[in-house]
Amino acid sequence: MTDSQITAQILTESLKYFLKYRDQTVVIKYGGNAMIDEKVKESILKDILLLKTVGIKVVLVHGGGPAIGELLEKYEQKSQFVQALRVTNKKTAQLALTALAGKVNKSLVQDIIRLGGNAIGVSGIDGKLIEAKPISEDLGYVGEITAIHPEIIERINQTDAVPVIASAAIGLDGEIYNVNADTAASRIAGSLCAEQFILLSDVRGLYGNFPDEGSFIDEINLTNLEKLVKEKKLLTA
Repeated sequence: MTDSQITAQILTESLKYFLKYRDQTVVIKYGGNAMIDEKVKESILKDILLLKTVGIKVVLVHGGGPAIGELLEKYEQKSQFVQALRVTNKKTAQLALTALAGKVNKSLVQDIIRLGGNAIGVSGIDGKLIEAKPISEDLGYVGEITAIHPEIIERINQTDAVPVIASAAIGLDGEIYNVNADTAASRIAGSLCAEQFILLSDVRGLYGNFPDEGSFIDEINLTNLEKLVKEKKLLTA
């Protein structure tokens, strides 16, 4: 196949995607060490701007990546984990918010604008976008998401800006809670009735029969996901 034929094939497939999802909502969760590589980050943001340009309502949800750990280390806050959840005291919660809504969120907004697009950065605290309650006293300010109020995202989607959401949460008690970013992104996707939910990470992904590489799952719909969960075949890696 010649270069021109390859280019034509790519454009044809891209056009099908653009037409299918035009005026639809696509939620993208971006996190992990995939946020570190500047070339990878720029490539992802350019793709997001392309989707926005062709009329797709892109919502970008992010975690803290390594930024939270770096800030905690700077302020000599040791991380303790219980069942893969970071034990979070009040100071840790404030530092996590600083990393999420400050450093990471505003950096992504800045990069999108630098690339010629427009973006509005908010956290789950703004407009009570992500509400949560404490999971347990042992975990401190680690929250379980209880509600999503997507109105602020819907308003941003009516503009030319990409909503960039930091996955912090607010409780009915007015306290800040640390919540799982993947869970937050999936709940936001559900609340927006998103046509597609995309997880971007340096983690390989899902397997139907781990560690069999042939069972790797790069894309899955809700029906098949529920089937795998029911059969207890779904493992993470």
